[in-house]
Amino acid sequence: MSFIYYYLFILVHPYLAQWHKLFPKLGRKSWEGFVPGYNYFILYKEVLNKPWWALLLIFPGVHIVMWMTINVSVLRRFGFYSFTDTLQALFFPYLLNAKLAKENLTYGAPTNWANSKEIEQRKWGDHIVLFMALPVIGHAIAIILDKVSRDKPGTKPRVKEYGDSFVWALVAAAVIRTYSFEPFQIPTGSMEKTMVVGDFLFVNKFAYGSKVPITPLSYPLVHNIVPLVNIKSYLDWEKGTYTRLPGWSKIKRNDIVVFNFPSGDTAILDPRTPSGLMGHDFHGLVNQEAFSQFLSSKPGTDFRTLDSIGQNKLLEEYLSGFESWKKRAREHFAAGYFPLNSPEYANGMTHGGLIYRPVDKRENYIKRCVGTPGDRIEIINATLYVNGKKAYVAPGQALMYRILKTKVTFPSVDEMLSRYSLENSSDGARTDFDAFSDPEYYILNLTRKEKQKIEADFKIKLAIIREPYLINGNKGMPMTALQKIQNLDRFPKDLEIANTMTDFQSFRIPKKGQRITINTKNIAWYKRIITAYEGHKLAIKGNDIFIDGKRTTSYRFAMNYYWMMGDNRYHSADSRVWGFVPEDHIVGRASFIWFSKSPFVDSFMGIRFDRIFRIVD
Repeated sequence: MSFIYYYLFILVHPYLAQWHKLFPKLGRKSWEGFVPGYNYFILYKEVLNKPWWALLLIFPGVHIVMWMTINVSVLRRFGFYSFTDTLQALFFPYLLNAKLAKENLTYGAPTNWANSKEIEQRKWGDHIVLFMALPVIGHAIAIILDKVSRDKPGTKPRVKEYGDSFVWALVAAAVIRTYSFEPFQIPTGSMEKTMVVGDFLFVNKFAYGSKVPITPLSYPLVHNIVPLVNIKSYLDWEKGTYTRLPGWSKIKRNDIVVFNFPSGDTAILDPRTPSGLMGHDFHGLVNQEAFSQFLSSKPGTDFRTLDSIGQNKLLEEYLSGFESWKKRAREHFAAGYFPLNSPEYANGMTHGGLIYRPVDKRENYIKRCVGTPGDRIEIINATLYVNGKKAYVAPGQALMYRILKTKVTFPSVDEMLSRYSLENSSDGARTDFDAFSDPEYYILNLTRKEKQKIEADFKIKLAIIREPYLINGNKGMPMTALQKIQNLDRFPKDLEIANTMTDFQSFRIPKKGQRITINTKNIAWYKRIITAYEGHKLAIKGNDIFIDGKRTTSYRFAMNYYWMMGDNRYHSADSRVWGFVPEDHIVGRASFIWFSKSPFVDSFMGIRFDRIFRIVD
């Protein structure tokens, strides 16, 4: 049910509930029950003495809670307290409303908490409310506190007290988290050395305009998975269309932006992981699994032991049936199997299959917006160009360099890390100085200032590390089968389009309303926009392209798109891997670091005091 239908339902509900017959029993005029909006204002005022609560009905998700609240409160003032009464009031109050309108029931005073009979009458109804507010956990808290000290005579029982408290805590959390500021933790090193793993920050949703949730029926304290039990935190019974409230500004180039992961529409549900997901890039996993499926059809063949000619011949055979192997890989995952080359598959383990994630429930990512709608992007030798000019280089942006070990004598790793304030984290995100992985070269991951200082101190010149093959093949030569397969690791994941993390072909970022010519040569760049993001059916038959069943040679974009990249350029899965970020995926701007602690240090000393209460620039 879309939002418009639910809001129509909210307006129609007073007539279905016969409020015009109820209002005289409250001392109000019958006509007041017919006036849309005003009738809710009056009822919240008379029953709960909080007329402004009627305004909360405008917030998607919160509107359900507020609707249930007024229904339960009204019926309880007329003596409907029992377990079944409360269930009806929460989900379908109309039978009780009809009884209320027909019978001469008296509008009563609030519950007398000194009256044990009244408390007993509403006991199980209050348990239902508490369960709706905080399932199981709320009851556990109430029971534990009840063991410590019993309810005092004449006061609300803890079940009632905590039920009310948790309901309003959830309402407040839903409004604040959805429409103003949301806490976010940096989980990976893709933004090092600008933002580090263990930074806790607030995302400002006012900046670009608060996004109305697509799936408002969700538990507001978590994003998409309830921890420990690994179940969805939302229901998709009610879905809305993309709507964004007015914001303070538009997304500017070089803003640090939090957004929903574009490639997260389809995911593999793995209940063993905290996020419930097996990886995040499902499309990349499919490509990897397709090759594993192909190799499994060649028993006794070890790809690693073949010479280059044998490998290329085998890969050409794979490419000839590439689409069928991809289909087989999708079916393998959909059936609940782990990848063929994983120990989980060998042990006969299964996962939860494939799940679809709505836009607002896809994983949150944080990157720097380096390209806005209409910009032309190109990467040459790890240097980003925007509209033909070298792009802004953030102070924390890091690139990888190398130098022959025979050309310089560096001190120990520990001394290098200490002297130049480098780090060597255990998760591999910050391996700033690597003296061991390569027998010939020292490998360094450095900002511009760090590079300049080391070059000056040791009188050397560090060389940028470039991925092994260049655009359009090796120096203009046709691409080998291996190079074509490597193309699948980088956007647009097309066999014939060669991009790497250090060299990316020139392209223009789509802009809302822009019409472009499409053909079989460039359609790979726009497939996900047309299908996954803008909801059309796409078919390619020979040299012809069909959208929604109609042959076409052009396409007009319905949304703006952005290009996001991590500052830790060699350790960031970003738009170079999964492509454009649609405007409906934008969550907000990173604004304020309120706490920071290294996940690699267990003690109190892991707190990074120099990063606490810092504005994100």
